[in-house]
Amino acid sequence: MKKLFLITFVLIGFEAFSTNILTQTVRGVVIDKNTKMTLPGANVILLDSDPLRGVMTDEQGRFKFESVEIGRVSLKVSFLGYNDVVLSNLNLQVGKELVLNIEMEELAVNVEAVVVTAKSDKSTPMNKLATVSARTFTVEETERYAGSRNDVARMAANYAGVMGVDDSRNDIIIRGNSPMGLLWRLEGVDIPNPNHWGATGTTGGPVCMLNSNLLENSDFISGAFSAEYGNAISGAFDLKMRSGNNEKYEFLGQIGFNGFEFGAEGPIAKSNGSSFIVNYRYSTLGVFDKLGMDLGTVGVPYYQDISFKINLPRTKLGNISLFGLGGLSDIEIWDSRRDTLKDKIDFYGGEGFDLTNGSSMGVVGLNHSFMVNQSTYTKLSVAVSAHQFKTVMDSLSTDLLQKFPYYRNNFIESTISGNLSFNKRFSTKSQIKIGVIAKLLAFNYYDSVFKKNDNAFLILRNDEGDALLTQPYINWQYRPTNTLTFNTGLHAIYFFLNREWSVEPRIAIKWAISSNSSINLGYGLHSQVVSLSIVLGRVRLSDDSYIQPNKDLGFVRSHHFVAGYDWLLASHTRLKAEVYYQYIFDAAVDAAESNSYSLLNQGASFVLELPDYVKNGGNGQNYGVELTLERFLNKGYYYLLTASLFNSQYQGSDGITHSTAFNHHYITNALFGKEFNLSNSKKSKKTFSFDAKVSYSGGKRATPWSAVYNPTENRYSREWDTSKAYELQLRDYFKTDLTIRYKLNKLGFTQEWAIEVTNLFNNKNIYGDRFNTRTGESQWVYQLGIMVIPQYRITF
Repeated sequence: MKKLFLITFVLIGFEAFSTNILTQTVRGVVIDKNTKMTLPGANVILLDSDPLRGVMTDEQGRFKFESVEIGRVSLKVSFLGYNDVVLSNLNLQVGKELVLNIEMEELAVNVEAVVVTAKSDKSTPMNKLATVSARTFTVEETERYAGSRNDVARMAANYAGVMGVDDSRNDIIIRGNSPMGLLWRLEGVDIPNPNHWGATGTTGGPVCMLNSNLLENSDFISGAFSAEYGNAISGAFDLKMRSGNNEKYEFLGQIGFNGFEFGAEGPIAKSNGSSFIVNYRYSTLGVFDKLGMDLGTVGVPYYQDISFKINLPRTKLGNISLFGLGGLSDIEIWDSRRDTLKDKIDFYGGEGFDLTNGSSMGVVGLNHSFMVNQSTYTKLSVAVSAHQFKTVMDSLSTDLLQKFPYYRNNFIESTISGNLSFNKRFSTKSQIKIGVIAKLLAFNYYDSVFKKNDNAFLILRNDEGDALLTQPYINWQYRPTNTLTFNTGLHAIYFFLNREWSVEPRIAIKWAISSNSSINLGYGLHSQVVSLSIVLGRVRLSDDSYIQPNKDLGFVRSHHFVAGYDWLLASHTRLKAEVYYQYIFDAAVDAAESNSYSLLNQGASFVLELPDYVKNGGNGQNYGVELTLERFLNKGYYYLLTASLFNSQYQGSDGITHSTAFNHHYITNALFGKEFNLSNSKKSKKTFSFDAKVSYSGGKRATPWSAVYNPTENRYSREWDTSKAYELQLRDYFKTDLTIRYKLNKLGFTQEWAIEVTNLFNNKNIYGDRFNTRTGESQWVYQLGIMVIPQYRITF
């Protein structure tokens, strides 16, 4: 019945008919990038229109083009005393108006007869205080890049210096750092791990909750970030949610890898420009499993999430918006359900165990911006968030028929956070941003392991409490000329739980040495609080009492240096090169004995390995060079070529230099896409496109081991040679992804069909190995093989 309904719905879209040329509306608002004031009187030209069409923004900075023929459109915006802005190859379709929020940057020095144009290339971040190792990305990129699965985290893995060689998770590994060093920020506030099955203290997961259909252009920063970002040492993902259409109701339906999706947006009150947008998604992987697709696991993941934003732009109190994100996920990876007649190793689970795992995450926030005057505004972002991760693990008998308790955990973290900033422009050359971030962290950690001898669960952890973290910051931007920019600042961090503090200088310089090339330099000292589950870990003594030996554990800290060169080879093609060096110190290592353990390797697997006693005694270093050759979409095609050569090392309490678990040495990505117009009649417009991606990188790291037989238990176990931690490097990673799309525009509808083929050549990339305790041998476990993912989308 559901299939019949879907087919009927699609046919209705096909039968839509019109005798007019298919058109849509292009509109938006033009504002000052620094002060957020609207710019009345700005000139907006619809490029390539015949005859050429242009309008002037009204008293509220708004503009509108009606009856624009659908397809790729480009705009040019100009205003006296500001850099021109050119937006190229925007996707205009029947089912959705194109609503733009255009920010213009004022010239430091007005120069007559000289035109300085700011192309809308991705090398320029939305945040002008982010100067080095930063770029903006668009929602269309998350949909266009093959293999991204509409996931912003997997999309970021295409950028230079970012590694994505684990098909099971979307962890963002930047320049050899642990994925735990990443900061997630949404709508101005730091948020917990926004991924389904995101374990406590991690930043990744199998499926991202952040829905690309709701995201606006956002920034990805891979090092030496500006003073407004803190409590992270590797990078920052600064995401923005778009506002809903404030003049017209629009709807979306989508079926794909990430789920069944339904979305709606529209005006609340047209008189004041208020709007809403909401999207709900439910997992489809259960359906794929029933269709016989090999998902690499006996467990079927079930999840659902919802995202929303309510925008009230013109109230008496200022601009106000309410936003939210939440998700639920659970999975049963039960080895007792495995077909013992098939020689199959589970991709996620372990042999001999039934694992039930679930997580939930939610955040609700409020943004308030207030214009004090034409050069000053304040912004307040507050949010409440919660994250729960729970596990039930039972061991099985050899015949898989009997089940025995083994492990239980229930970790809950909640946060009340706020980010208040004061933004002041002193002149066209100078502006300052002063702010403070405050977080009240509440926690409740409980886990236990079953002891057969006692026939009872032994409590490992049973802690609850709260801790306050504050981060004041100041950032000053100075532009003595139109070609030279200085971004300097200080970020401070104070953790009330153990009275740990740090003051961190940040500086970045960008110099446009010509009209099409620039160099940049950056430095930052960064600190990060170690996960509370580690800081507050309990150790049980012989008299059954407990102590918390790691409560005074300090920050992990790093110095990050970056130098880069950016060259615009042509109007839509650029070459970028960056070199970097990062020295990490005060990393957590084993305090009880000398060994190779370091928290810098956390995130290399699903298991969190932690000694009872840790201290700030480790260090590490990451250094390398990154190259990017990119052609932005123009005349129907684009490409992105990235190459990274790097080295990532650390020292544990043994003082020996080891490769980190993320030291793959090199990463290369090649992406290409082409769009073809099949027809452009009065009744319909049809396009066909394909996108391909080839990834090749060094293989995963492993530690040598030998099998040791225990005659008492009549089984083998592994003895790891930790003196050679991560010395082995497994076979190189190679994968090709392909996406084919067909799009149909008819009156009132835009429909899209897509087929995504991941691992096109079915290459056997190594995930790890599974040890057989009966034979003392191991067997390779491979990552996902070839998988065909269909997708359908309709907007109206």
